[in-house]
Amino acid sequence: MISLYDQIQEATAAIRLRWDGKPIVGIILGTGLGHFADEISDRTEIRYEEIPHFPRSTAPSHKGQFVCGTLGGKTVVAMEGRFHAYEGYTMQQITFPVRVLKALGCEVLIATNACGGMNPQYSRGDIMLIEDHINLLGDNPLIGPNDDRLGERFPDMCFAYDRTLLALGRQIALEQKIAVQQGVYIAVTGPNLETRAEYRFLQTIGADVVGMSTVPEVIVGVHSKMRNFGLSVVTDLCQPDALQPVSLPEILEVAGEAEPRLRALVRELVTRI
Repeated sequence: MISLYDQIQEATAAIRLRWDGKPIVGIILGTGLGHFADEISDRTEIRYEEIPHFPRSTAPSHKGQFVCGTLGGKTVVAMEGRFHAYEGYTMQQITFPVRVLKALGCEVLIATNACGGMNPQYSRGDIMLIEDHINLLGDNPLIGPNDDRLGERFPDMCFAYDRTLLALGRQIALEQKIAVQQGVYIAVTGPNLETRAEYRFLQTIGADVVGMSTVPEVIVGVHSKMRNFGLSVVTDLCQPDALQPVSLPEILEVAGEAEPRLRALVRELVTRI
């Protein structure tokens, strides 16, 4: 069976046949945020099915391609579509694209997502800078034999989200008058949304927002010695005592309304890296 390292090399080689750029930033676009890729100029689009060993994105609004080019004067690769545990993928499959981003040369990983807001001070449409996370997926992408060529056996997660980038994100938001929150993201498997009792539990253990992604990718980002920056868009409110049903179209609508602010923040962040 071909090793993970060799799979990464094969995927990277296939991309290099189509695009010879040297990216320093990889960007993961979450649910409803795919139009962000329109910001990228001199672009080359590579469908996931054209890359060896890549899964297929089945989540709604996830286009399923790499967009390679220039953003804010930097060479970048954006993922239009990510992978989730609820699609039936393993943690290693979910995080395989992050491994490829690192192999292409990316030093910084920017992960965005749509999430449910549990902090009572948050509002629908808020952008939250992720300062830390909690993994309730019941799995970890680093389980199994460790390949030292990819990272060390026991990566330290003390500063999983780069403190310098976090401070820069706050500064940019202040300059551009973009209201942001800062808090803790918790990852669950989904695909169902949580019950009232589950939201109470998640609040109690210290989470501000809840989603179904990001954490595995950031774990591999840390393992790969990448600098990680995370952004969540609060698309629905999850207050146990005032909980209302929410639909996917509503979530996508709110994400779309917040996207221009997220675009401005990420574009300027990339410019200053």
